Amino acid sequence: MSLADALLTALAAIRAHALRSVLTMLGIVIGVAAVIAMVAVGNGARERINAQIQALGANLIIIIPGNVTLTGARLGTGNAATLTDQDAAALQGEIAAVEAAAPLVRGGVQLVSGGANWSTTAIGVDLAFFTARDWAVEEGRGFTEEEARRGGQVAIVGQTVARELFQGGSAIGAEIRVKNVPFTVIGVMARKGQSMGGLDQDDVILLPLQSARQRVVGTGRAKTRSVNQIMVKVREGEDIAAAEDEMRRLLRQRHRILDGRDDDFSIRNLAEIQQTREESARTLAMLLLSVAGVSLVVGGIGIMNIMLVSVTERTREIGLRMAVGARPRDVMGQFLIEATVIALIGGLIGVAIGIGIAVVSAHSAGWPLLIDPAVVAAAVLFSGLVGIVSGFYPAFRAARLDPVEALRAA
Repeated sequence: MSLADALLTALAAIRAHALRSVLTMLGIVIGVAAVIAMVAVGNGARERINAQIQALGANLIIIIPGNVTLTGARLGTGNAATLTDQDAAALQGEIAAVEAAAPLVRGGVQLVSGGANWSTTAIGVDLAFFTARDWAVEEGRGFTEEEARRGGQVAIVGQTVARELFQGGSAIGAEIRVKNVPFTVIGVMARKGQSMGGLDQDDVILLPLQSARQRVVGTGRAKTRSVNQIMVKVREGEDIAAAEDEMRRLLRQRHRILDGRDDDFSIRNLAEIQQTREESARTLAMLLLSVAGVSLVVGGIGIMNIMLVSVTERTREIGLRMAVGARPRDVMGQFLIEATVIALIGGLIGVAIGIGIAVVSAHSAGWPLLIDPAVVAAAVLFSGLVGIVSGFYPAFRAARLDPVEALRAA
């Protein structure tokens, strides 16, 4: 029997018991669909994490004040005024690996322009902020050194603020009142999108550090020169962990922290956060792939079971074939092909369902759809291998039948 004849015979046998064949394929379908969907979802999630990290800025370390113990009470990060813009200047000037150290202050504000108003976050920054965040001015211009040093009443707005306040009109040159203090818009930032926490990074207004601290955030910070955080960009190719250790030593020295005492600041390495999230995503993907593997094994057992039933049902057919000259290997090949076809059809159906799940998941979560053709091909080939392995024993059993006994049993 030729391969084409064997395939046609296998398809005819599957069609003759359509419902049974579909139920037999179910384990393979679920397993392959799970593999395709989970790999696509995992890739999309990792790509989203990488994009969010890049949106925050490459090689970025964030230093936050706090993390100190006072009178037995441990304060959380951000709850103490322990960092200043002078610390930022020292980090940039004394550590060679630091490309930019940007101090900033922030606070919630209400903006008013003409008849429109909008609640957003005001951030006081210096010129190093734009380098640290890898964030460019898309329209208009940035702050001049004079404006940054003296604290000019100028502002740069994010895309969301520009849209909400000016409704598609030009923001450049418009006057915005920030807590009743007038500022002139000189620029609009490029779009950044959501942060890792899901916050809109474009819903912001940037002010010179001195202006924000003296006129918007409050006089307390103006007196102490304290800042809410320092964003540090490490030069490309430098060891981020080593740079982090240098920053910790320098800040402890500047803050006169004795050995054995806790830091009065907290350092967050975004690369470590990215690695942690990727490891979590990888662990979840491996867990789900294990479930998919179990589904494939169950599917293989189902194929073996149904092929054994098929051998029993078709004993007379096997006897007739062998009586008219079919060799044992022909009978064995016939049942192997039939088991493999069932598994491959189930695999192809699983691929279609898996891609559908991946498309829906990516659309719902808002991350890119990344389907690896190599994974699709491997899943289909593996389903075929499951069919071969599962069908081997039933095929071997069919090939070992004695023609006379087979015809007599029928």
